[in-house]
Amino acid sequence: MKHSGKIGWASAVLLMMTAAATLVHSHCQIPCGIYDDPVRIRLLAEHIVTIEKSMNQIQELSEAESTADKNQLVRWIMNKEQHADEFSEIVTYYFMAQRVSPVSSSDKEAHAKYIRQITLLHEMLVTAMKCKQTADLEHPKKLRSLLHDFEHAYLETGEHTH
Repeated sequence: MKHSGKIGWASAVLLMMTAAATLVHSHCQIPCGIYDDPVRIRLLAEHIVTIEKSMNQIQELSEAESTADKNQLVRWIMNKEQHADEFSEIVTYYFMAQRVSPVSSSDKEAHAKYIRQITLLHEMLVTAMKCKQTADLEHPKKLRSLLHDFEHAYLETGEHTH
């Protein structure tokens, strides 16, 4: 009987971990037809702000002497990397996999829009990776600019609806 309590507790922890992992992948690929592109763009912008704040804290705490500050430094690094990952996940699994569809090169105008959008998304992925690699504040600045350009290239087409 004593073991069933431990097994129940372990099962509960496993269930919570599975639920948390499911939440990380915030949008399905079945296609559900429930899309809110402006919300995803706002989420990307929020991740950029968090990455930038993390980088500022990393730079400040890197100069600190105390052990407590070093522990906090590690937390800010982990936070920066988590938000860069979440940013990349939205770009990859929401926009690249579901929302920006390949277009035939025979339709020159539509194909040019597609190439512009996919290029911006790829540049955002590379820049998000650079945000993970360093605490250089130029990277979130570039991400912000790329997101702005993508938002205009993507939403101004009027083609994306629920």
